[in-house]
Amino acid sequence: MKDMIEVDNRGEYGLWAIEVAKQIVSEQGFDLAKAARDGGDEDVRVAGNALGQAITNALLEVFDGLLEGAPAE
Repeated sequence: MKDMIEVDNRGEYGLWAIEVAKQIVSEQGFDLAKAARDGGDEDVRVAGNALGQAITNALLEVFDGLLEGAPAE
């Protein structure tokens, strides 16, 4: 995501997750649907991989945020 936000509770995390999901679907989901309708197998594979990468990036962003400020072991 482009803007950094601070999540202090479960409700804020839920709102963040909804916003990230909407952003990913609007950016990557359209490309996947278009590739499935108009493209070949390679187009679908590329669009599907881009969608998967966007999801992975969002999850890693959350994980990295959870580790910030955590006590070192």
